[in-house]
Amino acid sequence: MIDLRSDTVTLPSAQMLNAIMSAPLGDDGRANAIGRGEDATVNALEDYAAELFGKEAAVFFPTGTLANTSALLTWAESNQKVLMEPLLHIVKSEKTAFSPRFGQLVPISYDVTERGTPCADSIEKLITEHQPALLLLENSHNFRGGLCLSADEMDKLCDTAHEYNVPVHLDGARVFNAQAYTGTPVSRLCKNADSLMFCLSKGLGAPIGSLVVSDFEFSKRLRETRKLLGGTMRQVGVAAAPGIYALKHNISNAEIDNQHAQLFLQRLGNLRHLQVQTPVHSNIVMISTANTAYTPEQLCADAKAEGLQIRPVLTEMVRLVFHSGVSADDAKEAAEIISRLDERLTVN
Repeated sequence: MIDLRSDTVTLPSAQMLNAIMSAPLGDDGRANAIGRGEDATVNALEDYAAELFGKEAAVFFPTGTLANTSALLTWAESNQKVLMEPLLHIVKSEKTAFSPRFGQLVPISYDVTERGTPCADSIEKLITEHQPALLLLENSHNFRGGLCLSADEMDKLCDTAHEYNVPVHLDGARVFNAQAYTGTPVSRLCKNADSLMFCLSKGLGAPIGSLVVSDFEFSKRLRETRKLLGGTMRQVGVAAAPGIYALKHNISNAEIDNQHAQLFLQRLGNLRHLQVQTPVHSNIVMISTANTAYTPEQLCADAKAEGLQIRPVLTEMVRLVFHSGVSADDAKEAAEIISRLDERLTVN
């Protein structure tokens, strides 16, 4: 079975798991005066991540949702406004920061361009009208088919916000796929974001974990928020050790995953009924069933019967995510399966 439901299905390698055996452990919840815990492996991971992104500090979290939520609730207080776009993963899937039961932040939606990228003019207009506490961006953009922002685009958006003293938080869950697509190191690509979350447990292949990188002062406040939300952990070097291995050995996987997505597209050819969302920048391919009598759920069920696991997203789309558990041959076979299913479909 070829599993393209998500890059979260990646499994840790033996070498990654072996890194746990020699990792020095301590109580990460026992913080010193500057907020750092006693687990040396966690501290090493955070220091390595901060250096990699050119930031002053990093904070380790068990999940990307907790990491993003903690960052938002550190930047903004209840009933403060946050500039966002409805298809951002933080807004559409994670939701906690904007929930009336929990974070109670107020979402203000900015416009996007024809390409699906944030519109700087719209952002500037909304800042002057609403005085928001934060601007949210995503790179690569999950629900826009892995769309990537260039360094110049990131700079323009951040500069627009900073002109009005509005900080920027970037959901960079798959930022290394954006690095691979743009050819720009994450330290440059994300230079002007005030805080950034990235995942270890997607394309990097670690079994658990995400980090938020930022300046030192924000990281101290972020640790306090993490504790309030129940994110304090103990001998968590067992999770941090695979993360260190991932950052030192697996970043290049993102380029391979992107290439496999392109190989899939090439072998797919011209579909008669299904529509592929283009362009495809990174490791995500979105296919629409809108012009067919099929629902995304029906397409996914038939694909599974053929040996391909994919998942429905949004209203009329299915998503395929390429990752280290997928070979070039798998990508070719996945294309053949989708092509066969397309031939069976009827148009609405």
